[in-house]
Amino acid sequence: MELEGKVALVTGGSGDLGGAICRALGRQGMTVAVTYLGERERAEAVVADVASAGGRGWAVRLDQSDIAQTERVVEETVARLGRLDVLVNNAATNQGVPFKDLDGLTAEVWDRLYATNLRGPYLLARAAARPMRKQGSGRIVNISSAGGTHPISSSIAYSCTKAAVMHLTRCLAVALAPEVLVNCVAPGLVEGTRMSNRIPAKSIKKALGSAVLERGATAVDVAEEVVPFCRTDSATGQVLAVDAGLFVH
Repeated sequence: MELEGKVALVTGGSGDLGGAICRALGRQGMTVAVTYLGERERAEAVVADVASAGGRGWAVRLDQSDIAQTERVVEETVARLGRLDVLVNNAATNQGVPFKDLDGLTAEVWDRLYATNLRGPYLLARAAARPMRKQGSGRIVNISSAGGTHPISSSIAYSCTKAAVMHLTRCLAVALAPEVLVNCVAPGLVEGTRMSNRIPAKSIKKALGSAVLERGATAVDVAEEVVPFCRTDSATGQVLAVDAGLFVH
C-alpha cells in the first residue's frame, strides 16, 4: 500500500515510542492523528515534528480504557481527515508489581491493565475496521512486548496482556482478511525512553548482556519496523521481535 497521502491513527503518540512512530509515518507523507492521554503539549510537539518531516498531524485526546472514546476517536478521525488507512495500537499502561508478589497484583491492577492494554486495542481495531473495509483496504499494527513471550516485564499482568496482544493480532488477521492486514511489533528493552530511564543502569547492563548487538533497541529502531507493516500487501498475522537480538540464544 502506498502511504503518501494516507491517514494513520497512532495511539499513545505523545510518548517516546509513539512519537517516533508518528514521525516515521510523517516521513512517508502521511497525515497522522496523534493521540494523548494527559500530555497535550507533547502531542502538539509531535504534530509539529510530523509536519517538519513532510506529513500532517492532528492531536486528539484518547483514554482507550473508556469504551465510548475508542469509538469516538475513530469517528472523529474519519470525519476530520476524510479516511483511515492505518491504525497503530501503541498506547499501553503498566504498574510494577514483582512477579513473586501475587498478593500485590490485585484484581484492580489486572482490570486496569486489561482495559487499556487488550480491550482497548481490540475495540479500536473493531472501530477502525469499519471505514477500512468500506474503503477496501487498511492496515493495523499492534505494539506488544518481549514481555509477551518471556516472563521479564514489571508485572505478570503486563506480560499476560502483551502475550494476548500477539494472539489478538493473529485472530484479527483472520477476522479482517482480505481487506485489512494485521501485524504486530514486539520490542525488547527500548533504550532512551522515559520508561527505560527509570531502570537503574546496572540493571540495564545486566539485561542487555546477552543481546547479540550488545545494546537495546531504540524507539527509532522500532518505528522503522512499523512502517513496512503499514505498507505491506502480503504479510498478515505476523509478530516481529525488535530487541537487538536479546533473545536469539
